[in-house]
Amino acid sequence: MADVYLNSKFIGVTDDMVNFVDDVKDLRRKGTLPEGVNVYFDKEANEVHIFADEGRARRPVIIIKEGKSLLTEKQLKQLAEGEISWLDLVRQGVIEYLDAAEEENALVAYREEDLTADHTHMEISPVVISGITTSLVPFGNYNQSSRLIIGSKNQKQALGFYAANYHLRMDMDVSLLHYPQKPIVKTKINDVVNYDEHPSGQNMVVAVMCYDGYNMEDGVILNKASVEKGLARSTYFRPVSVEELRYSGGLIDEISVPDKDVKGYKSEQDYRFLEGDGIIYPEAKVGEGDVIIGRTSPPRFLSSLDEYNLSNSARRESSISLKHGEHGVADFVVVTENEEGNKLVQVRLREERIPEIGDKFTSRHGQKGVTGILVPLQDIPFSASGIVPDLIFTPHGISSRMTISHLIELIGAKVGALAGRYIDGTLFESEKEEDLRSELLDLGFREDGTEIFFDGRTGKQMLAKIYVGNMYYLRLRHMVANKMQSRARGPIQLLTRQPTEGKAKEGGLRLGEMEKDTLIAHGASLLLKERFDADRIILPVCEQSGLMGFYDFRKNGRAISPLFGENSEMSDIEMSYAFKLLLDEIRSLGLYVKLNLKNKY
Repeated sequence: MADVYLNSKFIGVTDDMVNFVDDVKDLRRKGTLPEGVNVYFDKEANEVHIFADEGRARRPVIIIKEGKSLLTEKQLKQLAEGEISWLDLVRQGVIEYLDAAEEENALVAYREEDLTADHTHMEISPVVISGITTSLVPFGNYNQSSRLIIGSKNQKQALGFYAANYHLRMDMDVSLLHYPQKPIVKTKINDVVNYDEHPSGQNMVVAVMCYDGYNMEDGVILNKASVEKGLARSTYFRPVSVEELRYSGGLIDEISVPDKDVKGYKSEQDYRFLEGDGIIYPEAKVGEGDVIIGRTSPPRFLSSLDEYNLSNSARRESSISLKHGEHGVADFVVVTENEEGNKLVQVRLREERIPEIGDKFTSRHGQKGVTGILVPLQDIPFSASGIVPDLIFTPHGISSRMTISHLIELIGAKVGALAGRYIDGTLFESEKEEDLRSELLDLGFREDGTEIFFDGRTGKQMLAKIYVGNMYYLRLRHMVANKMQSRARGPIQLLTRQPTEGKAKEGGLRLGEMEKDTLIAHGASLLLKERFDADRIILPVCEQSGLMGFYDFRKNGRAISPLFGENSEMSDIEMSYAFKLLLDEIRSLGLYVKLNLKNKY
């Protein structure tokens, strides 16, 4: 006897578990039961689970009977000629969808030659064991699995041609690559997802070598001349929007150039880019503090008398201006309405982003790294045939990561560039490495992908032969220009009196215990005096009671003890304001915190 569950609810028992499961599968394949039903039996728990609920990931596989595929050559021909569709194959019981539970009872073969009598299903293609972005990685079966996952994640962060109607869109925080290219080494999935319609990388000449240590720890070196010619150049877009809000009592915001009698009026210089309607004109170059959209709002707090006398209460300034460190060009202006019918103004700012030191690049194999230096053309190493690399990749990135596919792509794309064709690097179905090497030999190059190189600075031939080829490289959205922050003096938090946190609030970076250790190790311990007194405070402390005192400004600002009044000696003590807060909190629990003072001289 086995218990039967439908969507995890007990519905009955069955005497013959195996036949019952087979009957459910047959009924589904014949179309009597919906094709979304999945059945799974657990021998150890003596349970049968039937699932028909939503939210299950299901995938198609070909059904195998007695070691033979139900998908015939005739059906494949009909499918190619459009006589039958995919849905027909599902309805005929040739292909079925398995979920994670039913797959536990299935034995799935990769290829037809792997089939045995025990197999129940076969993959449509070996490549479908990975997701879309993972299967875009060429020669993925030569890769370590974790790098394959990282490679798929990196592709999602790459800059490219994300939408053809980008000039009409108001997208948050997007970048557009100026010269995207199709990859020379592609997979079959590239054609399935129309990757060529929205590419997100460029084919670069990559040399695997060191150059003065500027590419240590995964760093990459870029050819400055290539960057000046437009390599990996992009534009960064970001929208600014404002709406005219309505308030109680019929009051409303007004988008316009603020008058001088408005409360909080900035200066004429700040409003210089605004036109008569209070909105910036397109192609205006703006910097931090410049107003993009002018707006005035009604006064915040109206007393009962002011409501009848609105003429006296001045409106307040509530314009949108650029924050600390922001700059750009007004690219596109939209004046429209939102759902509530309020006037809505959106301005898109654009900024040209030229690759610089610290910008992140990656290949499709999870070999990510930041730019270490931009080398002038005359100093870059060059090959005997005069080829200059766009990017220099460190050889130390391969040994521990085991991304052999990274090296094979270099040879593959080199063959593709020389032979003028695309190379197939599909997972498990790619062109063979030996074929690529022999083709490279036929094209007049060394079959191992190495070439004789000369040092650009000395002109001398390098001792080792350099592994060089083409590779599809991606520029990632993590750019120095977005992350760089600095602060001298600026805003502080109300509670702790320490600098604010975060780039948007013009904040500082915290130094912790470990950062303190690095400064001491560098012999710069005096710097800590400056770093750690951001919230320095001098407080009067009573020498008798050990409690913090206060200044009585009715008595010429004298320091007063909370216990002994004026009859106690008070000393000015320097401490962190955070420590003073801690003392306050402990005192609020009813605990007596006594500071025992000692003379430091």
